[in-house]
Amino acid sequence: MIEQVNEIRQQITAYTIDTKEQLENFRIAYVGRKGAVAGLFELLKTVPAEERRAMGQELNSLKDLAQETFQAAQERLENSQSQQVTPDVDLTLPTIPNETGSLHPLTLIRQRIVEIFERLGFNVADGPEIEEDWYNFTALNFPENHPAREMQDTFFIEKNGPGKDILLHTHTSNIQVRLMETQQPPLRSIMPGRVYRNEAISARAHCFFHQIEGLYIDENVSFKDLKDTLYQFAQELFGSEVQVRFRPSYFPFTEPSAEMDISCEMHRPGGCRICGGTQNQCKGTGWVEILGSGMVDPNVLENCGIDSKKYTGFAFGMGIERIANLKYRVRDLRLYSENDVRFLRQFEQA
Repeated sequence: MIEQVNEIRQQITAYTIDTKEQLENFRIAYVGRKGAVAGLFELLKTVPAEERRAMGQELNSLKDLAQETFQAAQERLENSQSQQVTPDVDLTLPTIPNETGSLHPLTLIRQRIVEIFERLGFNVADGPEIEEDWYNFTALNFPENHPAREMQDTFFIEKNGPGKDILLHTHTSNIQVRLMETQQPPLRSIMPGRVYRNEAISARAHCFFHQIEGLYIDENVSFKDLKDTLYQFAQELFGSEVQVRFRPSYFPFTEPSAEMDISCEMHRPGGCRICGGTQNQCKGTGWVEILGSGMVDPNVLENCGIDSKKYTGFAFGMGIERIANLKYRVRDLRLYSENDVRFLRQFEQA
């Protein structure tokens, strides 16, 4: 048996280990439980008792040699790999800066508008984008022959006749109807969302865009409450120096109705920061329109199961793209949906 021990010792001493594969083969052959050294320990019980002690010492010495050889080779390979440097890397080059993402400009404006109205006591409501005619048109006092019901303005999914059509909602007012149907006043909510209209895509129009609408219903709500709320909103969003005016208008679901303009900075020192020469420019008038508003029509309240003799309310709505254009001087609506990183990176610090 001593001949076998000497033979394996010579094999271990002469074994070449230059790769991980060779290291693993050595471990299996000499260090593992089924290796040659372990096999000799199994044969130790066949050695005469008077020789077993001396043979055991020889086997322990052989086992130590195998383990030390394995560990030394393992450390050598690990050290050599850690010291290797890829020859194609120029260590004198500056480091690559961290590429941080940024919020989309429409997201920034939406968050800012929501933040302002939440401080004014409004909560956020949500609703479906695929809607029934009742919620999108009929309950909001749209007559059956209203142009918005026709194919040139609305994306219809199913044409089932007046009051039964299925469509992509053209405004977030449908969420107001659902809110009034399921909750009793007082109601004070804003409804942000994406809306769809069948329009040709250009720098000034798109087939989808984003809106935020608001609704406040309670006892004794007046037009003054509407004006005070929107005036506070305009001051917080555009600055304390902004001026506001209301012009009479028409919407099927509000009466009386008004559009709200803010003062353009064209005539102030430093030029026009708000309109910036976009399609929303004041054209010399000194005013820029930003939203529509009005007192909720009593017919709308009754359609939704709210007593119009007891409760009154106001509603308003604005396009987020319009506000973003004014704040960031964006001249082309298509930029918001093209995902051009050159455009989006401008808002990393916004």
